[in-house]
Amino acid sequence: MSVSCGLECVLCVGCLRWAWKRLTYIGAYDSETWPPAAADDFEPVPRICQIIMAINEDDLSEPKFAPPGLGYADIDADGIVKRTTYADVGVDCPPYIVYVDRRHNEVVLAVRGLNLVRNADYQVLMDNKLGKQMFDGGYVHYGLLRAAQFILEKETDALRDLLRRQGPGCRLVFAGHSLGSGIAALMTILVVNNRRAFDDIPRSRVRCYALAPARCMSLNLAVKYADVIYSVVLQDDFLPRTPTPLEYIFGSIFCLPCLIFLVCLRDTFKQDKKKFKDPRRLYAPGRMYHIVERKFCRCGRYPPEVRTAIPVEGRFEHFVLSCSTTSDHALAWIERESIKALELMKENGNATTPPAQQKMEKLHSFQEEHKSALERAKTLEVPHAIDISEEENHVGVCPAPSSDTHSETTSEAKSAGRTSWDELVDKLFTRDEDGKLIVNRDMVAKEVVVE
Repeated sequence: MSVSCGLECVLCVGCLRWAWKRLTYIGAYDSETWPPAAADDFEPVPRICQIIMAINEDDLSEPKFAPPGLGYADIDADGIVKRTTYADVGVDCPPYIVYVDRRHNEVVLAVRGLNLVRNADYQVLMDNKLGKQMFDGGYVHYGLLRAAQFILEKETDALRDLLRRQGPGCRLVFAGHSLGSGIAALMTILVVNNRRAFDDIPRSRVRCYALAPARCMSLNLAVKYADVIYSVVLQDDFLPRTPTPLEYIFGSIFCLPCLIFLVCLRDTFKQDKKKFKDPRRLYAPGRMYHIVERKFCRCGRYPPEVRTAIPVEGRFEHFVLSCSTTSDHALAWIERESIKALELMKENGNATTPPAQQKMEKLHSFQEEHKSALERAKTLEVPHAIDISEEENHVGVCPAPSSDTHSETTSEAKSAGRTSWDELVDKLFTRDEDGKLIVNRDMVAKEVVVE
């Protein structure tokens, strides 16, 4: 009897400890060791938010969904080259906009987020199976990749012409929110691997801003492309932290709170080493910018602080049980808080107050931090993590592609040298004896065993 009572006490204490740790965990803990972001690097984020929000507007002179305050003050209506509707894109992807920002010398292609009342968006989201699509030595979300190919097939010629008109130095920017962030990130990877379709645009002039990013690529790809993909997360946003595949979340027979509880319970007993060993596990892409505005056991919102890093482990792996997990996913809140954060960063300059826990030493450049993240991924034995020498070939000074993954794939049957993005994807793969897709330059993928 005494033994059973003792076991019950141990079990109760263990459950209480787990519940306390989960209920008291806040989003700010994910980035507490990250250095603060620089104002110059974060400056485009509010503007990108407004461009994405403009997709829903029929006329910017009479906006219906303008953000409060300045509205679309940073958006020039004459710069909108193309705005698609649901009738234009059908069931292949969400609507998007092509915008020329002459003030900042950028050509922007932005994709809107998930429409909760549109079945076609759910079809794109659920068109995936864990480990279904390999790409460039890793795994990506199949449905989002097909949507990215669809947009590039339609807009490559127009984007190339706009870049030529703007002249040398013009940047090509992809952006998206929620579902659109995954599509934008995968479009960026496709373009970086086929830059000749855009007149050999340097890798340094291709950029992606993924707002409230979806988990769309494996860890090795998320780190590899951190120099061109910037993800922005507001405090407790649920989507970047949800390790459960998106198609399981929206196709689950469980209610969302029950599913969240099961996810938290599962992650409690799953070791980080096993997570790293699974090459099919998807992550939020690129360099992370975390907007922190709430603190533990304090009410209200505080002046937002922006932290940035290229994390390998601790990449938003803990789901936050908070009343704001869904509201922090809203684009309007991201736009509002990013403006406040940018104003504070400009006022304070580089002066920051060190926290109680010592922060990571900020590296001299993004390039050094990127190399450090690649080395860290190799040290942790992340599946298919590339060597630093290979990455230097990818981001070298030579603008021309230097490997088979950076080669031009054009079809002579197509007029005006139009690029087939399906051919680019096919070029990166070969099929094994079982008919499965295997990356040409990484044949060991089929030998990976997930514990």
